[in-house]
Amino acid sequence: MHAAGLRITSQRVEILDAVCEGQGHTTLGEIYARAHAVDPALDRSTLYRSLKLFVVLGLVVSAEVSGETYYEIAKPRPHHHLVCHRCGKEQEIEHAVIQRMFDQVYQQYSFRSDSDHLVLFGICAECQRAQSAETSVDGRQLPR
Repeated sequence: MHAAGLRITSQRVEILDAVCEGQGHTTLGEIYARAHAVDPALDRSTLYRSLKLFVVLGLVVSAEVSGETYYEIAKPRPHHHLVCHRCGKEQEIEHAVIQRMFDQVYQQYSFRSDSDHLVLFGICAECQRAQSAETSVDGRQLPR
């Protein structure tokens, strides 16, 4: 923030600390609860503005998940996540895997993605195994 000519206020530090405490994707509500517990004078508008600023500065990354925005501290390298719809398990995947997809998108559509934080949703291997074991009363496989 200092390099960008911005003041490093106690509330900004508290908000960054609250994002860090989430240890990964954390919701706006969770960040607010943590920061507000430290500083009851903190209001939601300050939180919104600060998070938006942190994303622009590259200190924090955000991802839209099922209509809710999640935040986490930016990492030195791009990274991506797989999130299971069924159990909520989250797994980080390397950028090289996604980069191959980005390269194909560029080749086919001449569209260059600048995403450094992508979240893909689906069903994890463990839930797929559990789902395969579940059968209906008449023994037929349930739809996936």
